[in-house]
Amino acid sequence: MATVIRSADTLTRDALAVLQPGFTGTTAPDWLLRRLDEGLVSVALFGRNVRGPEQLAALCGQLRGAREDLLVAIDEEGGDVTRLEVRTGSSFPGNLALGAVDDTALTRDVARELGRRLADCGITLNWAPSADVNSNPGNPVIGVRSFGADPHLVARHTAAYIDGLQSAGVAACAKHFPGHGDTAVDSHHDLPRVTADLATLQERELVPFRAAIAAGTRAVMSAHLLLPAVDTERPATLSPAALNGLLRAPAGEGGLGFDGLIVTDGIEMRAISATYGIERGSVLALAAGADAICVGGGLADEDTVLRLRDALVRAVREGELPAERLADAAARVRTLAQWTRVAGAGEGPEPAPGIGLAAARRALRLTSTAPHEPLTGPVHVAAFTPLANIAVGDETPWGLAAELTRLLPGTTTATYTADQAAAGVPALLDTLLTAAGERPVVAVVRDLHRHPWMADALHALLTARPRTAVVEMGVPQAPPRGAPHLATHGAARVCAQAAAEALTARPA
Repeated sequence: MATVIRSADTLTRDALAVLQPGFTGTTAPDWLLRRLDEGLVSVALFGRNVRGPEQLAALCGQLRGAREDLLVAIDEEGGDVTRLEVRTGSSFPGNLALGAVDDTALTRDVARELGRRLADCGITLNWAPSADVNSNPGNPVIGVRSFGADPHLVARHTAAYIDGLQSAGVAACAKHFPGHGDTAVDSHHDLPRVTADLATLQERELVPFRAAIAAGTRAVMSAHLLLPAVDTERPATLSPAALNGLLRAPAGEGGLGFDGLIVTDGIEMRAISATYGIERGSVLALAAGADAICVGGGLADEDTVLRLRDALVRAVREGELPAERLADAAARVRTLAQWTRVAGAGEGPEPAPGIGLAAARRALRLTSTAPHEPLTGPVHVAAFTPLANIAVGDETPWGLAAELTRLLPGTTTATYTADQAAAGVPALLDTLLTAAGERPVVAVVRDLHRHPWMADALHALLTARPRTAVVEMGVPQAPPRGAPHLATHGAARVCAQAAAEALTARPA
């Protein structure tokens, strides 16, 4: 069938409709409001756009005043990845903590309350949950963002999360298809490669995505990773075999039968932009079967939106992107926008303000039996701090210092890093012990198993001070050591509260 070239105005509106751009500032810039009038259907919010609930609600109201059926998207996983509470830490534990409890009713309740808060602020699409199976413990970007390493556990909690979130009128987006858990590279920086064969993918990575689709997820986010078992040349986001084949094709044809919105991970991430550029990457993603292009994590200006709009229009006119494919993608975006209008029109769920802390308490694990007494006086908190991955960001605080200082006035804290360890662990230890003086030390680590420098520094500390309490706020993969050793399964603020309670035997 011959390609029908649509009118210039229709093409431009469709090209704008498939973009999910961000912007800077805590109020909507004029250029963004103009583009909403010209066909833009989605806006993406990040931590830079959020000061608090009232400001966020006002911002969303301003945006929706320009377009009533607007999709307002955010990356709010709870746990380590929070935008609502980017400067304070999250009121909700993340996926690994919920997986550790393994109570799907709790996961549903946590997601429902998170969804209620998002809806109250005017958010209609949440790029969550992570449906990745964290099968590689060395994974630098997923870790505590996954419910765990067991595909079936991840599947049941992914489904429960989607049910809870969407019951509050907020569309869920299962990510990162076909699964980012078996990678050793962060796709923000480079292109990861997953070498598993198709049978392994079907039995491991795809199990949670099948559950997400069965649970009615309204959207799925593609991952920027290469899976030679599916496509030897192009990453999943740009691969017809991954999107039109594996994700869209009916189950009888080896696919998952998904008919909702496919949105890409950030198109400016280097796994795509460094090889293809954002314009060609966007065209290839749409041609492969994606419906929406997430852009704005690092590119948040009018020029970027216009460049991508014009690249899509040009691709249609030059025959690289069928007009029908662009029209179909735009229609799916508009359909989801309409769904959120209907879903958000009813009365929301009852507030459950304490559910996050309750879940964090249940996720806390005492993983060593070394004798210890509750802390009763000031301590020194030694935070062994790795570089934050980009998904988490470095704005969000973590650790125990704030919570222990509140319970134990006079507590001090210091951060210890890989650079200090590289200069010499003995010097680092001397600095730490001098700062601690006679006070007990609480060592806080994050993914100890992934950081040899951290393991060396902790070993030196425990040799010098065997009674040191150790709190692991990442994936608890390393053998537990400390008196006591606690695993929080995440670094959310409520996880820190639960750990502080356990160390002091006092309610936070």
